[in-house]
Amino acid sequence: MAELKKIAVIGAGAMGAGIAQVAAVKYGVVQIDTGKAQLERGKNTIEGSLARLVKKGTSTQAEADAVLKRITFTSDLSAAEDCDVVVEAVFEQESVKKEIWTKLDALCKPEALFGSNTSSISITSLAATTKRPEQFIGMHFFNPVPVMKLVEVIRGNKTSEATTATIMQLARDLGKTPIEVRDFPGFVSNRVLMPLINEAIFAVYEGVATAQAVDEIFKLGMAHPMGPLTLADFIGLDVCLNIMEVLQNGFGDPKYRPCPLLKQMVAAGKLGRKSGVGFYKYP
Repeated sequence: MAELKKIAVIGAGAMGAGIAQVAAVKYGVVQIDTGKAQLERGKNTIEGSLARLVKKGTSTQAEADAVLKRITFTSDLSAAEDCDVVVEAVFEQESVKKEIWTKLDALCKPEALFGSNTSSISITSLAATTKRPEQFIGMHFFNPVPVMKLVEVIRGNKTSEATTATIMQLARDLGKTPIEVRDFPGFVSNRVLMPLINEAIFAVYEGVATAQAVDEIFKLGMAHPMGPLTLADFIGLDVCLNIMEVLQNGFGDPKYRPCPLLKQMVAAGKLGRKSGVGFYKYP
C-alpha cells in the first residue's frame, strides 16, 4: 500500500471544508475552489469548527493551529498535480463533476487516487471520464464532517482492490468508519433517506400536517435527533431535489418522483439554511 502524504480537496463548501479539516490532522492538504470568496468562506468554516473543538476541550489551540497551517488555499487546479489522493466535493451535478475530473485526470500524477464525495451519482459513470477508472472510488462523507463518523465507500465497476484497500485505510486514518457499498443510485444512505424526506414533504404538500408537526412526530416518536424537514433544510433543498432526480432517472421507478412542493421551493430559491429560508427561516 503506497504511503500517502498530500491530499487535494476540490470544493470549499461545507463538505469540502470539513474534509480538508479532518485530512489536515495528519496530511498536507490543498483546498481548491474557483474564487477568493469561496476559499475565504471555506477557511472561515474550518476556523469556526476548530474553535468549537478547542472550546469543548476535544482539541488544544496548538493542535487547531497546526491543522490550519497544513492547509493551503488556492484557486489553481494545478496545485493538485503532485497530490497522492484527490477528493472532489463540488455541487451534486454530474456534468459539473465530470468536467472537473476530466481536467484533474490530465493534471494529476499517474499514480494518484481519485475519490468523489458524491452522495448519489454513479461512481462508474464519473470514473469513465478519466483514464484511470481502476483508481477511482466514491468517498461519501456526512455533514458535519468533523463530527460524523461514517464514510460510505463506493466501488465503481472497475475500481481495483488496491484502491479500495488504500481508501478504506485512509478513512480510518481520518478517524472515520468506512463502510463499503455497491455502485447503485443513491448507494444506501440516500436511497433510504431521500425518499423519507420526500414523503415528509408530500405530507406538508397534501395538508396532512405542518412542517413543525411532521418534524416533532419523528423526533418524539422515532427518536430522531432532528426531523426530516429540518434535515432537508440543513442538507439543502436543491441537493435533495438533485438526489431524488438521480434516483428517479437511475431506477425509472415513479416512487422516486420528487414532490411538486420540493420543486417549487427550489425554483423560488428557498433552499434551506444556505439561502436563509426553506421549511423554516434562518437568521
